Amino acid sequence: MTISRIFPLVVALAALPLCPAPASADSCGDLADKVVAETKAEIGERIDDFVRFKAGTEMTLSLSCGGSYPSSVGAQFKGEAVPDAFFDLFGNAGHAVTGVAADLIMEAARKARSDAETRRHSNVPTGGVLVTCSYSKSDKGPLTMCAAIEQADRS
Repeated sequence: MTISRIFPLVVALAALPLCPAPASADSCGDLADKVVAETKAEIGERIDDFVRFKAGTEMTLSLSCGGSYPSSVGAQFKGEAVPDAFFDLFGNAGHAVTGVAADLIMEAARKARSDAETRRHSNVPTGGVLVTCSYSKSDKGPLTMCAAIEQADRS
């Protein structure tokens, strides 16, 4: 093989580390890819161990990647009457991150959200995951926030 044939190959191989890696090049990217696959949400912002997703005009998702700590996924909804689509989205995102069945996460979120109306904040453990929801009203309007947080013991 001549130098003229080898040189382009050497240049191409040397440039590989300069190419941006896909989202799944790390564990947080893998989780983000799973959330996208399960929810059809779009990645909006990515910082080392945090990803924010666009999931419509009134809903967003957020992913906190734990590394050696538990990971969590959150869903936020701006508005008074929380639609079924919010719980579906949250259940599917929770399943993508924790592996717990989406219907279990949805059921826990519905209960936690309902309890949060009178207590402002509520926790419901399910399948080794803690589902927590809060509800608040401000001059910007009502806001529901729920999170599914991995627990060390998935009993």
